[in-house]
Amino acid sequence: MQTPIKTCFMRGGTSRGPFFNAADLPADIATRDRVLLAVMGSPDRRQIDGLGGAHPLTSKVGIVSKSATPGVDLDFLFAQLQPDKDTVDTTPNCGNMLAAVVPFALEAGMVQAQGETSTFRVLTLNTDMQCDITVPTPGGQVEYAGDARIDGVPGSSAPITINFLDTAGSVCSGLLPTGQVKDVIDGIEVTCIDNGMPLVIFRAADVGRTGYESVAEMNADTELKDRIERLRIACGHAMGLGDVSAKNYPKMTLVAPARDGGSLTTRSFIPHVCHDAIGVLAAVTVATACVLEGSVTAGIAQVPEGNVKAVSVEHPTGEFSVELELDPANPQNVTRAALLRTARLIMRGEVMVPAAVWGGAQG
Repeated sequence: MQTPIKTCFMRGGTSRGPFFNAADLPADIATRDRVLLAVMGSPDRRQIDGLGGAHPLTSKVGIVSKSATPGVDLDFLFAQLQPDKDTVDTTPNCGNMLAAVVPFALEAGMVQAQGETSTFRVLTLNTDMQCDITVPTPGGQVEYAGDARIDGVPGSSAPITINFLDTAGSVCSGLLPTGQVKDVIDGIEVTCIDNGMPLVIFRAADVGRTGYESVAEMNADTELKDRIERLRIACGHAMGLGDVSAKNYPKMTLVAPARDGGSLTTRSFIPHVCHDAIGVLAAVTVATACVLEGSVTAGIAQVPEGNVKAVSVEHPTGEFSVELELDPANPQNVTRAALLRTARLIMRGEVMVPAAVWGGAQG
């Protein structure tokens, strides 16, 4: 006997996964996690018995509820699963899946369209971060078709605007958790920074790479991956995160000069697989490092003048543009980060959960 649970299977940015109304999932966290593992088909490298796509970017889950926080419309809990592990990590955030939160809530009747466009404030429970998300809703329905394009997703879609309100120190103690804009850790110059996503940023040249290697080359480079993991473990302690060997953060980002007209080039590990693109909040955090005087991006990143800066973060499949606004009284303080994403409802219905899951063992 299997148990059906309502779901919408959605793409958010360059990620995808099932979205649930929190009320439709078990309140007990251990049971909920077993349900999510069964839904995605983890642990199994192919995730053949679930909805997962055999990659961290397609092993994600969104859980949404109406918010009880004053001034906030929706609460969003993001869950990162892994194809071959039995872990459900609700510590980090995901800006790509965040793009699908308001479309899902509208589809599920949790909120109502406001007019030609609808803006709702969303609280990400993982990191206690708020943002305003605007989606087109002509005729009271979510519009998915449009001319907006984001690298890493084929075709075009309607634009979804995400205006982050306060991203500094999303997981760590602050924007610069070591207290320095640049450190030497395990023999490598790094910038440890968290403006929405804990990142360790370092120059590709400092680990003997160009930063222009393909994703396949990066993933096949076991020597590099071993070196990066040693650095990640050391930086985790320096950032006050403790032993991060079993955690999905900090992410690791190699930087190099731009090749295609952007501000700089990146290769991101999330944390053990090279990302085909770059995460939303990772892009925000990299862009932030670019505007901080003395970071490891100095001499690499090309950043425009002025208090409002457009930073183009190149990645393996294109670029990601972030708009940052700086405090005129303190240019080292980023007051606003905004960006554009797209989303699409792929499927809605019920996902079936095996009976054995409710007893504590997957069958």
